[in-house]
Amino acid sequence: MSEHSSADALVRVERDPAGYAVVTLNRPAALNALSRALRAELADTFTALAEDPAVRVVILTGAGRGFCAGLDLKELAQTQPADSSVAANPVAAIEAFPGPVIGAINGVAVTGGFELALACDVLLAAEEARFADTHARVGIMPGWGLSQKLSRTVGIWRAKELSFSGNFLSAAQADAWGLVNRVVPGAELLAQARRLALDMLEADPAMLRSMKRLIDEGYAMPMGEARAYERARGDAARRFDAPGVRDWETQVRSRGRAQSGDAA
Repeated sequence: MSEHSSADALVRVERDPAGYAVVTLNRPAALNALSRALRAELADTFTALAEDPAVRVVILTGAGRGFCAGLDLKELAQTQPADSSVAANPVAAIEAFPGPVIGAINGVAVTGGFELALACDVLLAAEEARFADTHARVGIMPGWGLSQKLSRTVGIWRAKELSFSGNFLSAAQADAWGLVNRVVPGAELLAQARRLALDMLEADPAMLRSMKRLIDEGYAMPMGEARAYERARGDAARRFDAPGVRDWETQVRSRGRAQSGDAA
């Protein structure tokens, strides 16, 4: 049986005994806009999950019809200048989670919500999902990585178009631009995210964390340095000669033959 947090919490957490957790932003009436309290609770949630060895994969989604509408501008307008900083950084907490984070983008992901999406390792988007960067429109400088991640994901010209205009990007166009892994019917979004989480959980737990770190750290390097870094990590780990890895490769090949109909 899955373990759930209270239904009225700002962040709902469902821990599945298979080894993954579903984290849901829970301010649906405000399209899950990031109030100070929600930012703090989301950061605390991911920090706690990172310390829980029973949770190796996380799915992040939003309650209601939106993923996240960004910072709560109404709240910001009511704060004193000295209190108007973004304070808790949920993006840093998401990025610090050692295993894969699957973003299940169920609706609009705007500005700060777009940054949350970009903090995930894999993005599944519902057909009704839309993305927008309105930092320039609302006069808030990005600070959670969007200005650098977006250009590296969709290309600098497309990133500039989005950030300069503030226009929405549809799920279909996000798929065409390589921003999301795939687009699925909204009714199937969480089911597909859960299936993907289970696929990831079939990997060796230590290797799953190591692969995430290897890819992320190598991506930030020039290609030559990244290749050398991979070789150094591989030589140090000596994983490819391990019997467990050979057994795993045999299982993968056998499953592939069975799925293709080649196995008896």
